[in-house]
This record gives sequence, C-alpha cells and structure tokens, in this order.
Amino acid sequence: MKKIGFKDAIPFLFLVVLAVAAIFVPSLPNFDDGGKIYNGADISWIIVATALVFLMTPGLAFFYGGMVHRKNVLSTMIKSIAAAGVVSVIWVVVGYSLCFGTSIGSFIGDPSTHLFFKDVTSAAPWSLAPTIPQSLFSLFQLMFAIITPGLVVGAVAERIRFTSYILFIVLFSVFVYAPLAHWSWHPDGFLFKMGALDFAGGTVVHISAGCAALAGALVLKRRKVHIENKEIPPANIPYVLIGTGLLWFGWFGFNAGSALGANALAVSAFATTNTAAAAAGLAWMFFDVLKGKKPSVLGFCIGSVVGLVAITPAAGFVAVPQSIFIGVVAAIVSNIAVYLKSKSSLDDTLDVFPCHGLGGIVGMILTGVFATKTVNSAGNDGLFYGNPTFFFIQLKAMLVAVTYSFVVSFLIFKFINLISPLRVSEEDEEEGLDASQHDENYVQGTLLVQNEGELTETIA
Repeated sequence: MKKIGFKDAIPFLFLVVLAVAAIFVPSLPNFDDGGKIYNGADISWIIVATALVFLMTPGLAFFYGGMVHRKNVLSTMIKSIAAAGVVSVIWVVVGYSLCFGTSIGSFIGDPSTHLFFKDVTSAAPWSLAPTIPQSLFSLFQLMFAIITPGLVVGAVAERIRFTSYILFIVLFSVFVYAPLAHWSWHPDGFLFKMGALDFAGGTVVHISAGCAALAGALVLKRRKVHIENKEIPPANIPYVLIGTGLLWFGWFGFNAGSALGANALAVSAFATTNTAAAAAGLAWMFFDVLKGKKPSVLGFCIGSVVGLVAITPAAGFVAVPQSIFIGVVAAIVSNIAVYLKSKSSLDDTLDVFPCHGLGGIVGMILTGVFATKTVNSAGNDGLFYGNPTFFFIQLKAMLVAVTYSFVVSFLIFKFINLISPLRVSEEDEEEGLDASQHDENYVQGTLLVQNEGELTETIA
C-alpha cells in the first residue's frame, strides 16, 4: 500500500463536497404538459436512442482495448468507461447548463441556468425537442458528452497516468466540449446562427476529440516502443470486432436519435448511417488490398468506424445514395493519413486523429457538398445542389472547430503536466499500465490482481 498524500485525496474530497451541496438543491415536480405536448412514440424512441448511445462507450472500450498491447488492455478500457462516471456528475452539476443554458454572448451557456439540474425536470421542453421532456433531452445529450473524451484515450494510450487523464476529462468537458456544443446546437450559438449544420456531432464530438488527441500525442511525446520501431501486436482482435459491432449498433441511436423524434428523418438518418459504415468498411479493406495487403478484420472494423464518424454531421441532411460516397471518401482519406502518420514521428497510438479527426472534417465538408432540403427542410442545399455559400459556411465552421479544440486541448494538457505529471515513468511504461496504474493484469484471458506484491488469479 502506498502512502496517501493530500493530492491523492483531492478527487474524493471534491466529490464529497458536490454530494453534500446537492442535498440542498430543492426538489421540484415534473413538468405537466396536460397531455397536450409530449408524444409517447417520441419519448419511447429517444429513451431507446439514449441507451444505444451509452452502449457505444463500452463498445469503444472493447474497440480500443483489443488494439493495444496486452499489458495495457485494462488501463485503456477503464479510461473510456471512467468518462461515464466523471462526465455524468459534471453534466448534472454544470455541464448541461454550459451547453444548453441561457446563452452568454452566443459563446457559452449561463452555468446558473440549470446548476445541479435545477429546473430541468420541471421546465418546459427544449425548443428544438418540443415533444419530449427536457430531462430526457438532457440525458440524450449527456451520452454524447460522455463518449467524446473517451475517444481521446486511443491517442494517449500506453503512457498516460490515470489520475491525469481524469483531470483531462473534467477540463476538456468544461472548456472544449461545452463551448462547441453551445456554438453548434444551441439556437443562440454563433455557429448555429451562422447556418452551420452538424446533425449529430461531426464538430462537437469527432473533430474536438480528434484534435484533442493530436494535442495529447504531441504533449506526451513518443512511447519507447515507438521510438525503437517495435511492432505491437493487438492484444485481442475479437475484442475489436465486438467493439465495432457495439459501436455500429449504438451509432443508430447516435444519429437517428438526433432527429429527436420517431419520424421520417430518424429513418433517413438510420439508413445513411448504416450505408456509410458499410461502404467505408469495404473501401478500407479493398484499398488495403490495392496496397498489397491481405483483407483484414482490423481493416474492415477501422474503416466502418471511420464511415460512421464521417456520416455523423451529415446523417440527417444527405440522401442515402450520397452516403456511399461519403463513406468511401472518408475511408480512403483516413487510410492514407494513417499510412503517412506511420512514416512520421507522431505517436498517436490508435490513430485517433486520422480516423476521428479527419473523418469528422471530411464529414463536415461533404455535408456542405451533399446536404439537401429534399431530405430535411430545416437544413440547406449544398454545393452539389448549386449553393456554394453553404459549403463555405461549413468550411468556416470546421476550421473554427479544429483551431479551437486543438489550441485549448493543447493548453489543457500542458496545464495538467505542470501540476501533475502526464506520463508514467519509463519503468511503469515498461511494466505496463494495467499493473503500474491499477494493480491488475489481463494476460491471455485471465485477470490477475496484484495484492501485496503477489499476483492472484481471480477470473479465468
């Protein structure tokens, strides 16, 4: 047992303070619509969609956990799962207010609007989701906020301290995710008012996470095995396949749920999501064959996820046939980017920026090309339909999101490194983060728990 210092106690003490403060928030009755506003079918679908999006977080844990070295499987998986705990508490305390509270200068929500979820259950429905309770809208949006910092894990895996990453989740959620969500999805947000379209999170989720991943990889620098050009075999490819299946399944809630109702737009978004993922998985696999490789499980899985990323901003604005093109282009762009990254000194462990960052960028740009009012009258016509103005709006919104998320994330990583080391020691990195950070080991399907210096088999 290591000696506990005051810094080790800060997270627990902070949580206790929040728990005590929550006691004094008044309890209010649920909003009564008199049977005139809410739609039972919409409520049912968004509850299901919310659960589907949550399922993506353990799916991401399997997806990432299967690709790292076997001595870092558990440490990688827990970082994604831990985001569910950290972000859920932040969301209730202040996160929802920052994203969807009364706008302050079109930049951020007033944190006092729904502090500690004040008035959320008793408030009238959110303006853009008029047929479901605002509390359900908030929970649906929470699931997006949870998975976003979890995506960054893949870029900094195998070398970042767990406690430092927890602090990153807090700061990223408040200073990167919340502003971008407010700009893009709040009616008073400046990107929303500018006319930029992001149906389900191309900028808010994937560009922000991809650029944060790039910043984290640069600040943390290269792993020892990366410097020595050692090839790390994936720990468990079936985990990657399971993770892909869960992500693909959950993504139907991610995109189709963003219609915020059980309606034709949800069906269209469902169809574009599945089609883009299928096309991108095939494109990645077949493109690998053109490069002299054999078709692989990893290739199809990674390509499918890239297709899901790229269609996210476009899902409710483009028609189904065009989603094939979006998936294929995104897969080729990301595949080439992964190859170029492998020839550079950048150590983005699981290619988060080439896949999520560039996938989101491609999706935002192609939304500006293929969006059509035929699919969604609340959207816009893109470049392909004779509207270059909207294309340049999308381009500007993308550049704003890329610049802001990278710069602020870079500063967050630097700040954390000043107050608490980001990287584990060289010895801990060599031992593996499962053992050095969590006193656990995942070895050939067996979970080993370290107790007083001895490894004990607990699960076979």
